[in-house]
Amino acid sequence: MGGRFGSVVTAMVTPFHDDRSLDVDMAQELASWLVDSGTQSLVIAGSTGEAATLTDEEKITLWRAVAEAVRGRAKVIAGTGTYDTAHSIHLTQEAERAGSDAVLVVSPYYNEPPQRGLLAHFSAVAGATGLPVIAYNIPGRTAVRIEHDTLLRLAEIDNIVAVKDSTGEFDAIARLIHEAPDGFEVYSGDDWATFGYVCLGAVGVVSVASHIAGERIRHMIELLEGGDLDGARKIHYELLPAFHSLFVTTNPIPLKAAMALIGRPVGPPRLPLVPATDDEIARVRTGMEAAGLL
Repeated sequence: MGGRFGSVVTAMVTPFHDDRSLDVDMAQELASWLVDSGTQSLVIAGSTGEAATLTDEEKITLWRAVAEAVRGRAKVIAGTGTYDTAHSIHLTQEAERAGSDAVLVVSPYYNEPPQRGLLAHFSAVAGATGLPVIAYNIPGRTAVRIEHDTLLRLAEIDNIVAVKDSTGEFDAIARLIHEAPDGFEVYSGDDWATFGYVCLGAVGVVSVASHIAGERIRHMIELLEGGDLDGARKIHYELLPAFHSLFVTTNPIPLKAAMALIGRPVGPPRLPLVPATDDEIARVRTGMEAAGLL
């Protein structure tokens, strides 16, 4: 069950050495461990992966390394979206050459294109690659929403196959799932919303919490797909404290703290993100303990 990328897609954190240089060996090791822990596909160099402070060369290195590490076991989805269409096309083509299975393209941020600009942007990126494209709708980070009618028009493009939705708007998602063409899939972009989204017909989640609870999230979705609402709801409520604790400050600061708490340290974030404070670490620990993850 689940969508073409499975039901649990992990937005993978990018490991850095203490000097904040890229730790490629750790990225391969982490990717492999995540696949052993319930993950079916990996987003590499997305927002959780600190794409904003990775160079193009680092992204290409990561895509190639992770594709090599999980080939045949999981799909690699490269985060290639920027606020510049030409640059997004360049990264998408590099991701294809690096062995990625698909690309995740966020709506352009900061420059606030109108809806027809979004349509032109996604159409141009999709037209420049043979890979499946997942559109990413996260107005809280981009200041732009991909509106309903725009999404429906994008869904008509052959290789735009899904949307990662981080709006948390259940009414809009219900309408999109109901009206989208067959084969166009919706993924929740927020762990806390996964239960409700899947109930409405979403195929899974692009998850942050799957770093620490991948098998339980996958089990919850399988129970929902099998009609066991009570069993799935129980897991949802058990995991909610952890879902919330991973967002006590900007993602992935709390996640990097959580990884250290489970004995899989992945280094500090890069500036302008800063390591979690003692108080934030304590709040992450409390949420994880409440969810039975420590």
